[in-house]
Amino acid sequence: MEESSPRMTGGTREAPVNISPAVAAHAEGEEIEVLESTDVLPVAPEEVYDPENSGFISTERFRDLLATHGSELDPHKLEVLLALADGNADGKICYQDFVNLMSNKRSNSFRRAILQGSRQLKGCSLRDEVGLGLSQRLVRHVAYETLPREVDRKWYFDSYTYCPPPWFILAITIAEVAVFMYYGIQLDRLVLQVSSPSFLKSPLPYHPQLRTQAWRYFSYVFMHTGIEHLSLNMAMQLLVGVPLEMVHGALRIGLIYVCGVLAGSLAVSVTDMTAPVVGSSGGVYALVSAHLANVVMNWSGMKCQFKLFRMAMALVCMSVEFGRAVWLRFYPPAFPPCPNPSFVAHLGGVLVGLTLGVVVLQNYEQRLQEQSLFWIFFCVYTLFVLCAVFWNIFAYSLLDVRIPPAP
Repeated sequence: MEESSPRMTGGTREAPVNISPAVAAHAEGEEIEVLESTDVLPVAPEEVYDPENSGFISTERFRDLLATHGSELDPHKLEVLLALADGNADGKICYQDFVNLMSNKRSNSFRRAILQGSRQLKGCSLRDEVGLGLSQRLVRHVAYETLPREVDRKWYFDSYTYCPPPWFILAITIAEVAVFMYYGIQLDRLVLQVSSPSFLKSPLPYHPQLRTQAWRYFSYVFMHTGIEHLSLNMAMQLLVGVPLEMVHGALRIGLIYVCGVLAGSLAVSVTDMTAPVVGSSGGVYALVSAHLANVVMNWSGMKCQFKLFRMAMALVCMSVEFGRAVWLRFYPPAFPPCPNPSFVAHLGGVLVGLTLGVVVLQNYEQRLQEQSLFWIFFCVYTLFVLCAVFWNIFAYSLLDVRIPPAP
């Protein structure tokens, strides 16, 4: 197998020359600006590192490179690479595994290399490190809150830079609080805003009579029935959502949150067909249930303090909020025949968290598109959305459902 790699000479690019896969993979790794230096592992002659043109390097040569240039690597990355070398019984290292380790690529080869190294990892625990600044201690705390493997915690500790910050959860929280305060002033009440005759006249809540307005299946998250509803949701959203976003990124956490929100409103439209929906519980319960399931599935590896007590408190908060929603749904409405908001959105969020959410949180630093379980759950979710859309189009008329009038 032959690869080509162009070289720069005097500002011009020379014609490609044939080199070994090992050197080609190393050249690719040098172009990724993850290491502090662009000359950490210099390109060596083909006959020195890969005499058989196999794409592998012997562990002896690999350890020589680490001994020579290891001081330029992050200490935890060096620790994993040395463990990777020690763990290879066949005496050789795949260069592509090395490139993936250096570039933080979310791939299956990254996971294999990391796990192979972690079996031999003998360094001290990240928790035992001293002399850390406030921001470093926060990152370490988040790592122990969310990641079950010490090697992943160390890798995350070295890689996280606060850029970008956890903007998604913070932005959605600020927006929800701002909308609540706006309607609190406009309706002249903060507790049980839902009892105001003008509450459902907003363009934001989902109402079955207005189900053709597609934005309402998402915008209902910005409305809450009262300050008691908002407070519990925001507390869980910040305490769970911010650490998860710091580790997994805004795209992945946003995916879980938005899928939970949409599943919540669609679940109400299918199972509680006459009720409106307000509140961010669909998204919040998707995040919290995914995190709790991840903790339970990796119980021995999760090293967060007081984890049993904290899990119990999280379940209590979820139960209190869900119980409040159930009570409100069956409490006599202030303005019949329109019932009070439904509680089914909570259950839709939980189902998303226990399926899509768990797959996302289980695959730190790994491409989701390479995970068959992710595609299975995503296809099931898509099928549910399509079925719910057709249900909303045809079922109300076929079943002759008596929908309360629009507010």
